[in-house]
Amino acid sequence: MGPLIPLGIIGSEWDLVIAILIGFAFGFILESSGFSSSRKLAGVFYGYDFVVLKVFFTAAIVAMLGLLYFSYLGWIDINLVFVNPTFIASSIVGGIIMGVGFISGGYCPGTSFCGAAIGKIDAMIFTAGMFIGILVFSEAFPLFESLYNSGNLGSLKITETLGISAPLFVFVVILVAIPLFYIVTRIEKKVKKVNY
Repeated sequence: MGPLIPLGIIGSEWDLVIAILIGFAFGFILESSGFSSSRKLAGVFYGYDFVVLKVFFTAAIVAMLGLLYFSYLGWIDINLVFVNPTFIASSIVGGIIMGVGFISGGYCPGTSFCGAAIGKIDAMIFTAGMFIGILVFSEAFPLFESLYNSGNLGSLKITETLGISAPLFVFVVILVAIPLFYIVTRIEKKVKKVNY
């Protein structure tokens, strides 16, 4: 049955329409979850609020289970699902830049748009800075092109890299998530007791 566009079930002209609808839905969920506050993302780094970790870890598990069952039921051909290629050097440099941005600004690109949409000035400044960074990077791209394209490992899947099956990987992730959620919930409770 799926993916819908690669199999020709719906035309490729729906790409942007679907992307916009998913984007609006994602933004609505972020805002409804309180992620338009810079304190939420910063809380993970400073160890006082792990809601972001719990929500996104849960979303990853639900997505993995969904894909696994959809594949098992024949509703999706997992081999047609696009996997971004892995570029080691640029991933490390980009991860460091994004991490510093997350900690210093308290926003990621998605949450900054949520905050800007509801009128938060710090989110607007963060979003403006992001656009300036994108502009500078695109104009200076020839200087970074070799780094950007270095260490291309192709479209890796973690299950192939580890040499394990997808069901086993999902099971291991769930086994890790259960004690992790328990630990971070205990930390949150201790922090709240200290602050009150």
